[in-house]
Amino acid sequence: MRRLITFGEPPTAPLPDDLSDAPDWVQANPRKIDRALERALARPAGGWYAVDDRRAIGRSPRAYTIAGEALILWRTPSGRLRAAPEACPHMGASLACAKTRGDNVVCPWHGLELGDGARGTWRERQAHDDGVLAWVRLDDGEAATDAPVLAPRPRGFLSGVIRMEARCEPADILANRLDPWHGAHYHPHSFARLAVLSDDGDVLTVRVAYRVAGPLAVEVDATFHCPDKRTIVMTIIGGEGIGSVVETHATPIGPGRCAVLEATLASSERRGFAVARRLAPLLRPMIARRAARLWVEDVEYAERRYALRQREPVRLTIAGGG
Repeated sequence: MRRLITFGEPPTAPLPDDLSDAPDWVQANPRKIDRALERALARPAGGWYAVDDRRAIGRSPRAYTIAGEALILWRTPSGRLRAAPEACPHMGASLACAKTRGDNVVCPWHGLELGDGARGTWRERQAHDDGVLAWVRLDDGEAATDAPVLAPRPRGFLSGVIRMEARCEPADILANRLDPWHGAHYHPHSFARLAVLSDDGDVLTVRVAYRVAGPLAVEVDATFHCPDKRTIVMTIIGGEGIGSVVETHATPIGPGRCAVLEATLASSERRGFAVARRLAPLLRPMIARRAARLWVEDVEYAERRYALRQREPVRLTIAGGG
């Protein structure tokens, strides 16, 4: 095994005296992970659902299914984000094929213009652009908030967003991130080593060495916490890139289906970072590819967890006997 070589600004916090030396499979206690997940799922989200990278939505309507509701999202000429039901209220035509006229959409079947004001049960949904992601608010019975619940973000950052779909529920995506102990085992191409420094049930703090190339790695301290029931956020608190965050949002599509949206917001105090931000169009695909590689594997983790939960108990029948 090649010796690991770390570079960049290292974490300065000392390792805790009570740092566990138990094997990772012992530390990854299923009951403890489930208790943390239960607390996360009890947190309000204000009715908001992450939909996609804000850059994915332009003037032409784009269709999404969110929590079983078929919607379209589009932008007005001024750039304002709008959201509404995907079916025309007249005869049910798909508005994903609609043209736009000013701020509104025009049904492709009979030319009904929609957007301002309700038409029967058809009415606009509240949408929000947070500068990275597009969101929609649904009437899901939860107390509504004016905007999504967001964890603190760095002031200046380079962002990359991926969106993938999975055969599981949002809880399975959060459970994956609430189990950091799998990182170096399941993703050896990305994590050289990982140690959980503390776990108070709501915030996990880890020291992790990210592989850059071969034996080269960058080591940081980071926290994981859930600001709402469908989001888990990693924040770098020590080492290179302090303040950088990775937001993982799990949005239900329908029964046993969800979308994973991961927004990486990289930040640095180094002088060269200003140059990196100017090269954002070239660097975003690199950020996305690295995140997607992890999530191809982590989606398998989440889907496996969901599949195990769906299995019916095996009933044994003993032939013969009295």
